[in-house]
Amino acid sequence: MAATSDRTRFRVVRPLHPFHAFLLAGMVPLFFGGLLCDWAYRSSQHIQWSNFASWLITGAMVLCGIALVCSIFGLFRGGRPGLLHFLLLLATFVLGFINALVHGQDAWAIFPEALVLSLIVTALAIVATWQGFSGYRAGGVS
Repeated sequence: MAATSDRTRFRVVRPLHPFHAFLLAGMVPLFFGGLLCDWAYRSSQHIQWSNFASWLITGAMVLCGIALVCSIFGLFRGGRPGLLHFLLLLATFVLGFINALVHGQDAWAIFPEALVLSLIVTALAIVATWQGFSGYRAGGVS
């Protein structure tokens, strides 16, 4: 009888596809690296830091765009992570695109917008990744 009650507590959860998880895990360090490069440019005024930030943000945007497509497929599949994850990734992609456009300007003209946008986009990417990876446990602990 105890075995039957243990089985009823568990529910089936479809986790992230491994490729989607790979994209989420790769997007965060690239956005964070862009933030660190913006901070270094703010401190040192060396233009190369702005170039590094631009390339890192571009790489993160590629991964974020593909992860956004994967989350759309996840919505149709009906599994995890769901609508909230899609909306967080969409906000990350839109603000990241604006951040990439800001970084495309002259290095002297990108501040303070570049640092603020990089901070917001990095925070959104972390929250989207956290939300995407949350809920892997299929049952409760008693």
